[in-house]
Amino acid sequence: MNVEENSTNSFLIFELQNGQERAFDFIFRKYFKALCAQANLYVNDLDKAQSLVQDCFVKLWINRENAGGIKNLPSYLTFMVRNKCVDYLRKEKSLKNLHESAEKETALINSEDYILKYKFNEKLIVVLSTFPERSRMAFEYSRFENLTYKEIAEKMGISVKAVEVLVSRALKILRIELKDYLPYLAIFLYSISF
Repeated sequence: MNVEENSTNSFLIFELQNGQERAFDFIFRKYFKALCAQANLYVNDLDKAQSLVQDCFVKLWINRENAGGIKNLPSYLTFMVRNKCVDYLRKEKSLKNLHESAEKETALINSEDYILKYKFNEKLIVVLSTFPERSRMAFEYSRFENLTYKEIAEKMGISVKAVEVLVSRALKILRIELKDYLPYLAIFLYSISF
């Protein structure tokens, strides 16, 4: 940096420190494009680079009263933009890692969930096959055909009270036999029509 440029920058820093918007505007117009090009080398996104550089200029204006400590304005701005870009990249990397971890965890939970649901359904079929025929029929009408107890009673030619007893026995057996699959059992039983 030559003597004249150094003198101009010292004057600009002095004026900036005193809150002169013209000095800030001059600094912005003089360095903005070059700083955007620098930021773009880091982030590979011109819009994001411009946004980061604008953030640096906002910070420069907010902290203008401390501008007297700036010895070399171009170096100061370059360093400021570099730090802003590095912080942005660190944050993006952390967010990306967080999202990737969440996606892996979700995939693992979904696959475990699928396996448990499959095992539950398999065990349910086995348990249902052990029911006495009338209990199994009442239960299947209730669960698989979504009939009410009244509709089941009419279909089976028995009283509503008898249907209640048959389904109640079936539920008791299911709770015992499928206790290892409680979340699925709860969902399954909740969907039964009464």
